[in-house]
Amino acid sequence: MKVLPFKIPKPDSDAFVYQEDHEIVFYSKYHQHEEIQISCIVEGEGTLIVGDTINYFKKGDVIVIGSNIPHVFKSEPIIKTKSVMYSLFFTQSAFGNNFFELEALKELLLFFKRAEHGFKVISNKSKLNQFFSQLKASSKFERFLLLMQILRLLSKSKYTSLSSFVYEKKYSDNEGRRMSAVMEYTMNNFNNTITLNSIAHKAAMTKNAFCKYFKKRTNKTYFQFLNELRVETACKLLLQNNELTIVEVAEACGFNNISNFNRQFKSLKQQNPTAFKKLNQ
Repeated sequence: MKVLPFKIPKPDSDAFVYQEDHEIVFYSKYHQHEEIQISCIVEGEGTLIVGDTINYFKKGDVIVIGSNIPHVFKSEPIIKTKSVMYSLFFTQSAFGNNFFELEALKELLLFFKRAEHGFKVISNKSKLNQFFSQLKASSKFERFLLLMQILRLLSKSKYTSLSSFVYEKKYSDNEGRRMSAVMEYTMNNFNNTITLNSIAHKAAMTKNAFCKYFKKRTNKTYFQFLNELRVETACKLLLQNNELTIVEVAEACGFNNISNFNRQFKSLKQQNPTAFKKLNQ
């Protein structure tokens, strides 16, 4: 089983990689890699965790994951169609250490600054999707030119950052296995009761050691992270399923107490679930 960190398979003679993923579920292991990743979601939707933050992806999204940022794409299991994602992988030094310092390319440096915490594009998505659609049939040289066009447009587009905190040190293999196990267990069981004992056991650590370990690497407690995942999932259910009551949404996301659900929801969204649903619909 692959765990973080791992390397993107790349021929020695290639400076960057174009990859297509056609899966029922995208690669769902929490992982990191040296390469910057630019991905276009062609089909599918699901949960995206980047660094310390829970986000969502859907068809048409263009997402940038910076170098060595831990992340995971987990497609929605209820979606029956295949998830499809086109991605470009490269490092800032892929074309030479000073390539992007050239005067003609300095306008692209803003892209690398934004990529440090990862970001999702808000504007110019249609044009970016068009560029990605051309990659498959293009030669390697044409792909290089398309990459430069994509970087230029990403540098100028409106965006939202994906993570507020990124752990600066690279994960070791043992840390990678541990954190991957924690994230996988959390994403598969967040709608059930998760105790500190159970999650610490998954990490093969004592409770106190796990609490310190998780807080150091995500800048939040495990239960802060778990509640954010539950609330973000609740937001999605509130907007997608009109048949579910607020109580049913709370239970589906792992909240056994409606007052606790309302409190956690308001703390994160600054409004109660009912107000959120009315405003966003």
